[in-house]
Amino acid sequence: MNNPTIVKLDRLILGGFCFFGDPFRSSAGWTEENEIGRTWQRLMNFIKARRETLSHFRMDASYELHLLHPESEQTGEYEIFVGLEYLSTPAEHPFSDDEVPFEMCAKILPASTYAVFHLEGAEISGDWHTLIYKNWMDSSGYIEAYPFSFQLYDEQFKGLDQIEDSVLDVYMPVKPADEN
Repeated sequence: MNNPTIVKLDRLILGGFCFFGDPFRSSAGWTEENEIGRTWQRLMNFIKARRETLSHFRMDASYELHLLHPESEQTGEYEIFVGLEYLSTPAEHPFSDDEVPFEMCAKILPASTYAVFHLEGAEISGDWHTLIYKNWMDSSGYIEAYPFSFQLYDEQFKGLDQIEDSVLDVYMPVKPADEN
Protein backbone atom coordinates (compact mmCIF):
# COMPACT_ATOMS: atom_id res chain seq x y z
CA MET A 1 0.00 0.00 0.00
CA ASN A 2 1.40 3.36 -1.04
CA ASN A 3 1.19 6.56 0.95
CA PRO A 4 -2.16 8.26 0.56
CA THR A 5 -3.08 11.35 -1.35
CA ILE A 6 -4.44 14.14 0.88
CA VAL A 7 -7.58 15.82 -0.51
CA LYS A 8 -10.30 18.15 0.75
CA LEU A 9 -13.93 17.28 0.06
CA ASP A 10 -17.10 19.25 0.62
CA ARG A 11 -19.81 17.57 2.62
CA LEU A 12 -21.20 14.41 1.11
CA ILE A 13 -24.84 13.43 1.30
CA LEU A 14 -25.47 9.73 0.89
CA GLY A 15 -28.67 7.70 0.71
CA GLY A 16 -28.65 3.98 1.36
CA PHE A 17 -29.01 1.18 3.90
CA CYS A 18 -27.44 0.47 7.31
CA PHE A 19 -26.44 -2.45 9.46
CA PHE A 20 -25.24 -2.23 13.08
CA GLY A 21 -23.52 -5.11 14.82
CA ASP A 22 -20.73 -7.55 14.04
CA PRO A 23 -20.71 -7.54 10.23
CA PHE A 24 -18.69 -10.77 10.15
CA ARG A 25 -20.94 -12.72 12.50
CA SER A 26 -22.17 -15.10 9.82
CA SER A 27 -19.15 -15.10 7.51
CA ALA A 28 -15.71 -13.48 7.47
CA GLY A 29 -13.98 -11.70 4.63
CA TRP A 30 -15.14 -10.38 1.30
CA THR A 31 -18.35 -12.30 0.65
CA GLU A 32 -21.97 -11.65 -0.10
CA GLU A 33 -22.85 -14.03 2.74
CA ASN A 34 -22.00 -11.71 5.65
CA GLU A 35 -23.95 -8.70 6.88
CA ILE A 36 -21.96 -6.28 4.70
CA GLY A 37 -22.74 -8.40 1.63
CA ARG A 38 -26.40 -8.62 2.59
CA THR A 39 -26.59 -4.86 3.02
CA TRP A 40 -25.11 -4.43 -0.46
CA GLN A 41 -27.71 -6.88 -1.80
CA ARG A 42 -30.48 -4.75 -0.26
CA LEU A 43 -29.09 -1.66 -2.01
CA MET A 44 -28.70 -3.37 -5.38
CA ASN A 45 -32.21 -4.84 -5.21
CA PHE A 46 -33.62 -1.44 -4.27
CA ILE A 47 -31.83 0.23 -7.20
CA LYS A 48 -33.24 -2.38 -9.61
CA ALA A 49 -36.77 -2.01 -8.28
CA ARG A 50 -36.86 1.76 -7.68
CA ARG A 51 -34.32 3.36 -10.04
CA GLU A 52 -36.84 6.04 -11.05
CA THR A 53 -36.92 7.37 -7.48
CA LEU A 54 -33.14 7.91 -7.48
CA SER A 55 -32.81 10.70 -10.06
CA HIS A 56 -30.94 12.92 -7.59
CA PHE A 57 -28.26 10.30 -6.95
CA ARG A 58 -24.99 9.48 -8.69
CA MET A 59 -25.43 6.03 -10.24
CA ASP A 60 -21.88 5.38 -11.49
CA ALA A 61 -20.38 4.94 -8.02
CA SER A 62 -21.37 3.70 -4.60
CA TYR A 63 -20.06 4.02 -1.07
CA GLU A 64 -19.43 1.74 1.89
CA LEU A 65 -19.18 3.72 5.10
CA HIS A 66 -17.81 2.24 8.36
CA LEU A 67 -18.82 4.19 11.46
CA LEU A 68 -17.04 3.35 14.67
CA HIS A 69 -18.71 3.85 18.02
CA PRO A 70 -17.06 4.20 21.45
CA GLU A 71 -17.67 0.51 22.19
CA SER A 72 -16.61 -0.78 18.74
CA GLU A 73 -13.10 -1.80 19.77
CA GLN A 74 -14.40 -3.90 22.68
CA THR A 75 -17.45 -5.43 21.01
CA GLY A 76 -16.44 -5.68 17.35
CA GLU A 77 -19.76 -4.04 16.52
CA TYR A 78 -20.01 -0.98 14.34
CA GLU A 79 -22.27 0.56 11.76
CA ILE A 80 -22.01 -0.25 8.08
CA PHE A 81 -23.77 1.98 5.58
CA VAL A 82 -23.86 1.34 1.84
CA GLY A 83 -25.32 3.85 -0.53
CA LEU A 84 -25.24 6.39 -3.31
CA GLU A 85 -24.17 10.03 -3.40
CA TYR A 86 -26.79 12.75 -3.61
CA LEU A 87 -25.80 14.90 -6.62
CA SER A 88 -26.95 18.44 -6.07
CA THR A 89 -25.08 21.18 -4.31
CA PRO A 90 -26.74 23.73 -2.02
CA ALA A 91 -26.31 26.53 -4.58
CA GLU A 92 -28.01 24.56 -7.35
CA HIS A 93 -30.64 22.71 -5.42
CA PRO A 94 -30.72 22.49 -1.63
CA PHE A 95 -30.87 19.02 -0.12
CA SER A 96 -34.40 17.95 0.62
CA ASP A 97 -35.00 14.84 2.65
CA ASP A 98 -38.08 14.07 0.59
CA GLU A 99 -35.75 13.28 -2.33
CA VAL A 100 -34.34 10.33 -0.38
CA PRO A 101 -36.87 7.51 -0.68
CA PHE A 102 -38.37 6.79 2.74
CA GLU A 103 -37.01 3.22 2.72
CA MET A 104 -33.46 4.58 2.70
CA CYS A 105 -31.33 6.20 5.40
CA ALA A 106 -29.45 9.43 4.75
CA LYS A 107 -25.93 10.15 5.98
CA ILE A 108 -24.42 13.61 5.79
CA LEU A 109 -20.64 13.51 6.03
CA PRO A 110 -19.01 16.81 7.01
CA ALA A 111 -16.56 18.65 4.78
CA SER A 112 -13.15 17.32 5.69
CA THR A 113 -9.59 16.62 4.68
CA TYR A 114 -9.17 12.98 3.68
CA ALA A 115 -6.24 10.63 3.31
CA VAL A 116 -7.12 8.60 0.20
CA PHE A 117 -5.56 5.16 0.00
CA HIS A 118 -5.47 3.63 -3.48
CA LEU A 119 -5.72 -0.18 -3.20
CA GLU A 120 -5.12 -2.55 -6.09
CA GLY A 121 -5.78 -6.25 -6.54
CA ALA A 122 -4.95 -8.41 -3.53
CA GLU A 123 -4.50 -5.30 -1.35
CA ILE A 124 -8.28 -4.86 -1.44
CA SER A 125 -9.00 -8.07 0.43
CA GLY A 126 -5.90 -7.76 2.64
CA ASP A 127 -5.54 -6.20 6.08
CA TRP A 128 -5.44 -2.61 4.83
CA HIS A 129 -7.52 -1.37 7.75
CA THR A 130 -4.78 -2.27 10.23
CA LEU A 131 -2.09 -0.86 7.91
CA ILE A 132 -3.91 2.48 7.80
CA TYR A 133 -4.77 2.76 11.49
CA LYS A 134 -1.66 1.22 12.99
CA ASN A 135 1.16 1.83 10.53
CA TRP A 136 0.36 4.93 8.53
CA MET A 137 -1.66 6.91 11.09
CA ASP A 138 0.92 6.44 13.86
CA SER A 139 3.73 7.95 11.79
CA SER A 140 1.86 10.34 9.47
CA GLY A 141 1.49 13.49 11.53
CA TYR A 142 -2.28 13.13 11.13
CA ILE A 143 -5.00 11.90 13.45
CA GLU A 144 -8.51 10.74 12.78
CA ALA A 145 -10.83 13.74 12.31
CA TYR A 146 -14.05 11.71 12.58
CA PRO A 147 -14.73 8.08 13.58
CA PHE A 148 -15.56 6.81 10.11
CA SER A 149 -14.00 5.88 6.80
CA PHE A 150 -15.51 5.06 3.46
CA GLN A 151 -14.72 3.06 0.38
CA LEU A 152 -15.57 4.42 -3.05
CA TYR A 153 -16.68 1.80 -5.54
CA ASP A 154 -16.61 3.14 -9.09
CA GLU A 155 -15.79 1.75 -12.54
CA GLN A 156 -12.35 0.69 -11.27
CA PHE A 157 -13.90 -1.94 -8.98
CA LYS A 158 -14.73 -4.99 -11.10
CA GLY A 159 -16.53 -7.08 -8.46
CA LEU A 160 -15.80 -9.68 -5.81
CA ASP A 161 -15.04 -12.27 -8.48
CA GLN A 162 -12.45 -9.96 -10.11
CA ILE A 163 -10.61 -8.52 -7.09
CA GLU A 164 -7.23 -9.03 -8.80
CA ASP A 165 -8.29 -6.67 -11.61
CA SER A 166 -9.93 -4.12 -9.31
CA VAL A 167 -8.98 -0.80 -7.77
CA LEU A 168 -10.60 0.62 -4.63
CA ASP A 169 -10.10 3.99 -2.93
CA VAL A 170 -10.43 4.21 0.85
CA TYR A 171 -11.10 7.66 2.36
CA MET A 172 -10.07 8.39 5.95
CA PRO A 173 -11.02 11.82 7.38
CA VAL A 174 -7.88 13.29 8.98
CA LYS A 175 -6.55 16.45 10.57
CA PRO A 176 -2.99 17.44 11.53
CA ALA A 177 -2.03 15.95 14.90
CA ASP A 178 -0.91 19.36 16.15
CA GLU A 179 -4.49 20.68 15.89
CA ASN A 180 -5.45 18.73 19.00
